Amino acid sequence: MTPEQIEALFTRKDGSYTFARWGRPIAPVVFGVEDSTVPVVKGAIEAVATLAGHSMAETDPELGANLMVFFFREWSELLGIPKLEELIPNLGPLVGRLQDADATQYRAFRFDNDGAIQAAFVFVRMTDEMAEIPAESLALIQAVQVALLWSDSAFAQTSPLAVLPDNGATVLKPEIAAIIAAAYDRMMPVAANDASHALRLFARLRLDPES
Repeated sequence: MTPEQIEALFTRKDGSYTFARWGRPIAPVVFGVEDSTVPVVKGAIEAVATLAGHSMAETDPELGANLMVFFFREWSELLGIPKLEELIPNLGPLVGRLQDADATQYRAFRFDNDGAIQAAFVFVRMTDEMAEIPAESLALIQAVQVALLWSDSAFAQTSPLAVLPDNGATVLKPEIAAIIAAAYDRMMPVAANDASHALRLFARLRLDPES
């Protein structure tokens, strides 16, 4: 990838460059799926964390769970979740906007004093189209999109996943995997608001020549 392509992945619609990565171990919890699906979602999160060289935890000492993933059928269901509005300010108006947009997913983040991701909330509306996506692929997409604070349009047109032609397996695209790994380099900042950060990411990419 070129520096310009990397920069675009973290440039928001208003033109601002905004990057953040997790600053603490990720402690996920999953709601709205069968028990058998929970390990699939958590496994995808762990796989991306391992790729990044970042750690997982059973619990967060401050928050309990710091990554909450919700699956549901209708946005209105969120209004009935106890105490969710304490975690997501202005939940009612937000649900209204998501309903009007016919959105299928939404992510909200909290940040610590250093600008690193402190907590994240992932909401996935399981439409008939979303339900057709294999659970492993859907989980991996969500894990990738919550690993970093990407642009609000980073994957709007192109998926971060690819299908291997030889066996049909779905995998993370090598260039996206390389960016995640580079972003978690210990010499890189946990947060950045200057586009020169994209150049530093570019310098750390380590793609397999055959990929």
